[in-house]
Amino acid sequence: MLITSSTGHQTNLFGTDLLQQLDPNDPLLRLASVLPWRELDQAFAKHYCQGLGRPAKPIRLMVGLLILKQLENLSDEAVVLQFKRNPYYQAFCGFTEFSCKLPCDSTELVHFRKRIGAEGVDQLFQLSVRLHGKAALEDTVNIDTTVQEKNITYPTDGKLAIKIINRLNKLAKAYGIQQRRTYGKEVKNLRLSLRHFRHVSRRAKAKKALKRLRTIAHALIRELRRTLPCFALFERYEKDFLFYERVLNQQPKDSNKIYALHEPDVYCIGNTHTGH
Repeated sequence: MLITSSTGHQTNLFGTDLLQQLDPNDPLLRLASVLPWRELDQAFAKHYCQGLGRPAKPIRLMVGLLILKQLENLSDEAVVLQFKRNPYYQAFCGFTEFSCKLPCDSTELVHFRKRIGAEGVDQLFQLSVRLHGKAALEDTVNIDTTVQEKNITYPTDGKLAIKIINRLNKLAKAYGIQQRRTYGKEVKNLRLSLRHFRHVSRRAKAKKALKRLRTIAHALIRELRRTLPCFALFERYEKDFLFYERVLNQQPKDSNKIYALHEPDVYCIGNTHTGH
């Protein structure tokens, strides 16, 4: 280690081969040593044309970022930023010298997924299965059948509509979108009206409140579809919007109803008690 007498700082950390400065037993480096990078380069090279446009980013870099994104459960923006900060990420993606720059714009990951298509994404999935070896081919699955309550409140369409509205407002705030209305005060008043569904004389008011909540949610979805950046809409949120619309359009007698936004696969079992 070299220390300057004037500043007391190390003069160079990654001056030599990057791999010589890192722990070879780190899980990321061990994974990088067994991945068939050459096979992936050959498989995805057909999606590129030589001599057209500016030079493309290395295939290993793009594939490595997608793998890291899934391993660490990161967004496109986060994995690109972490690459700049993390030398193990850079070594995993084939860099031999530490880079202080972003490897690419986050939108380039979107373009790369579109470039390789469903076939390429499926190939990456099959690669993940092969890496697990025999563990991925188990023919016996152990299922715990213990009955356990789910973290779900009593399901009502009104509650779901209010949760959707809150999620949409948070999404707009996260992207700095100036909404025409957030409907905060109106939603509070409508929440109070929903309590009267079991009251005969006030049931009509409760139904009207539910209808208004659904209208507000649909209006917010339409507004976000217009104002969200294209890459954010189609890559991350369009699927959520379609899910929200399904929840808002469901009726009491529908089958396969959604009872919770965070647990969409949960279904309700009605018990019938008979006298003996």
